[in-house]
Amino acid sequence: MADRAPEGRTPGEIEAARKLFAGPCDFISGAASVESLPPIALPEVAFAGRSNVGKSSLVNALTGRRTLARVSARPGHTRQINFFDLAGRLFLVDLPGYGFAQVSKSMKETWQDLASAYLRGRPTLKRVCLLIDSRHGVKDSDHETMKNLDRAAVSYQLILTKTDQLRQAEIPRAITAAEAAARKHGAAHPKVLPTSSQTGFGIPELRAEIAAVAMG
Repeated sequence: MADRAPEGRTPGEIEAARKLFAGPCDFISGAASVESLPPIALPEVAFAGRSNVGKSSLVNALTGRRTLARVSARPGHTRQINFFDLAGRLFLVDLPGYGFAQVSKSMKETWQDLASAYLRGRPTLKRVCLLIDSRHGVKDSDHETMKNLDRAAVSYQLILTKTDQLRQAEIPRAITAAEAAARKHGAAHPKVLPTSSQTGFGIPELRAEIAAVAMG
């Protein structure tokens, strides 16, 4: 039996995913309406989460690029659904953040409607990575998003971000709490992955998880 990486992936799977994410990755489309969504073509893995959870930083860390997804100090910077073509093999999809964007109620509703339409209408969507700030855990707004994903029958997985800002002993507790929250939702994957875009912790395992889901 092959040796297993910490999150259950073999070294071969980790290396294959590293090579995949080291390949070309290009921004191809920013959709601000359902009509402007790109044609269905490749498997898709989407990233969702509160506006300040670090989605753009995680996408950049996964692909080894600093500026692929724009990182802003102002929550709510992503105001459309951004599609990135990874080596012609899958789309990475950055969804608008929720919870803290300093915009009007009508604009927030427009983004929510767009995200809902995307989630329900993409048969090539393999999984949503739902990012959770490890310092704060699963918030009410996250539970609401999880309920929406449950209703849409979209598979999703909780990904803890910013674990570099926790003490080492706090990381297992954060994982356990997030796994307990996931068990309350039918469409949630049971395994929670901890990551840090700053240190690279957990990034190889998340790459391998995404590759297995999208390319399997």
